[in-house]
Amino acid sequence: MTAHDETQSPVLRNALHIGANPQIDILLRRVLTPESWHVQDAPGNASALKLVKAQSYDLIVTSVKTSGEEDIELLQEIRHLRSDTRLIILTSESTTTDVIAAMREHAFSYFSRPFSLDALQGMIRVATEGRCWNDGIEVISATQQGIRLRMRCDYETADRLLQFLQEIEELPDPERKQLATASRELLYNAIEHGGKLDPTNYVEIDHVRSRDMVMCRITDHGPGFMFDKIPHAAISNPPDDPTNHIRQRQQQGMRPGGYGILVARKLVDEVIYGRDGNEVQLVKYLESAKFSSA
Repeated sequence: MTAHDETQSPVLRNALHIGANPQIDILLRRVLTPESWHVQDAPGNASALKLVKAQSYDLIVTSVKTSGEEDIELLQEIRHLRSDTRLIILTSESTTTDVIAAMREHAFSYFSRPFSLDALQGMIRVATEGRCWNDGIEVISATQQGIRLRMRCDYETADRLLQFLQEIEELPDPERKQLATASRELLYNAIEHGGKLDPTNYVEIDHVRSRDMVMCRITDHGPGFMFDKIPHAAISNPPDDPTNHIRQRQQQGMRPGGYGILVARKLVDEVIYGRDGNEVQLVKYLESAKFSSA
């Protein structure tokens, strides 16, 4: 290697932030360090599209001032020009139809106000550090009441999918957080144990929302399991040995954990496994429905 090569500056990646928002601007510049990223601003979607026509961007974050529908129109234009651009939609006006359309058009993620800046920061890290993503989530069918999806077996894609589903659910806290946590635990189980974290494997998700409840069914194509044959899970601990699963996981060289099913059962009303153990259904009855029927 020559002296010239040793002093050569690294190639900067490009990011585009649409709209003036000091909080988002600070967050982006905290995550996208100047040593690795050049962050550019655009006042609106029209000016952003002109910039995209002139050069490629690795990441685009839209303005919270535009609607979900407007940002999806921008996304469609961008994907015709630069199909590999990762675009995160931020919006203050959103509908279930918008979220589904964003998924079909391969938005990287979607956040409607009010949203957590910590959650957005985490998603930006996934967008900038993750692997190939275009084929990670496939919408098989969708209506206002339900959506069926296929998802690649990796944790980054699972996190993206869960954010989309939270936007579709439109639930108040704490129901939103309870359902999100339970869904994450069991989806992680499916992609780890059923899909073996193999990105060539997929799980299927059916998500249905009614006036009274939310239901999520997760199906993997692994061999399944029997509850009496998973000593590495906390749900199988004998009453007199509540830490047995920890020893079992250590002996099998597994990562710390094993609380997924137990946690899910505490957060939602029903956790129902199919006979073969490779399909699980979560049901959360909504508090508003409980009060209205009382």
